[in-house]
Amino acid sequence: MQFGIFSVGDVTPDPTTGRTPSEAERIDAMVRIALKAEEVGLDVFATGEHHNPPFVPSSPTTMLGYIAARTERLILSTATTLITTNDPVKIAEDFAMLQHLAGGRVDVMMGRGNTPPVYPWFGQDIRQGIPLALENYELLHRLWREDVVDWEGRFRTPLQSFTATPRPLDGVPPFVWHGSIRSPQIAEQAAYYGDGFFHNHIFWPAEHTRRMVALYRERFAHHGHGEPHEAIVGLGGQVFMRPNSQDAVREFRPYFDHAPVYGGGPSLEEFSEHTPLTVGSPQQVIDRTLGFREYVGDYQRQLFLADHAGLPLKTVLEQLDILGEEVVPVLRKEFASRRAPGVPDAPTHPRLPGPTHSS
Repeated sequence: MQFGIFSVGDVTPDPTTGRTPSEAERIDAMVRIALKAEEVGLDVFATGEHHNPPFVPSSPTTMLGYIAARTERLILSTATTLITTNDPVKIAEDFAMLQHLAGGRVDVMMGRGNTPPVYPWFGQDIRQGIPLALENYELLHRLWREDVVDWEGRFRTPLQSFTATPRPLDGVPPFVWHGSIRSPQIAEQAAYYGDGFFHNHIFWPAEHTRRMVALYRERFAHHGHGEPHEAIVGLGGQVFMRPNSQDAVREFRPYFDHAPVYGGGPSLEEFSEHTPLTVGSPQQVIDRTLGFREYVGDYQRQLFLADHAGLPLKTVLEQLDILGEEVVPVLRKEFASRRAPGVPDAPTHPRLPGPTHSS
């Protein structure tokens, strides 16, 4: 099972000091978080994609390419690549190039994002969000698997005898996760192609996550890719830890209360009760995370959000130390001991099958 960190790259004032980091400071912080993730033994660093303030990661492959040059083992991913507003041709080429630079330590998470104005910024209509996601990915899937592509669709100009370059490393496309919070169409899309399904899991109650993952597993089997337990599932989560749970709650509360996403809504206690947010001791995080298996089954990837809401870099790096030293080693052992027979390992480049090439 893979464990890692994902970042949305928000530039948020620290509510305890009033100081807002510069964009340069926030970008540097994301890089340092990725390097720390490798240092403490985590498996994955993933960055979001946003094109508006207060976020900075508008060019994920640029950032991940830079991190690739400074790491040796870390799997580099997106937490969302906007399949609706990026050209599939550019996605195909950017991620194949990143594969070569990173020696295959690359995968990608497709999503539609949560910023409605991004659609007109890139010449698209939000009312076509689901059709865009389906059509664009159909083209991307072919571009990585067919050396020469002829294609015509609704949302971009046709392609005639087109070859995306470079070709995927070793003829193996990056592994694709389809990320969604609430759209069953995206779970169906992941199942249709036999790709992974990543449930964001940070805003919704367990029952919603259970239904979405169950739908994906059922449809994965329906489309002939294997048994439901062989489907590839990832989950998000949010944590903040201190040795004493009361200290964790006291320290994190002002960040929660002023967070741009959920600030001003339910209380920290209410949000923690009804979503996977876990603010407390390392043992509480271990127990809560192990509990995810009870309603989604065995799964392959767990990513934690730890650097949002204005938390200072020093604090985030401390969180990664706790994850690497006290939490993840226990989770690895416990998840492995509980895993049912026949559940596949997490996907990595050497484990992925090569495509059948078409002319």
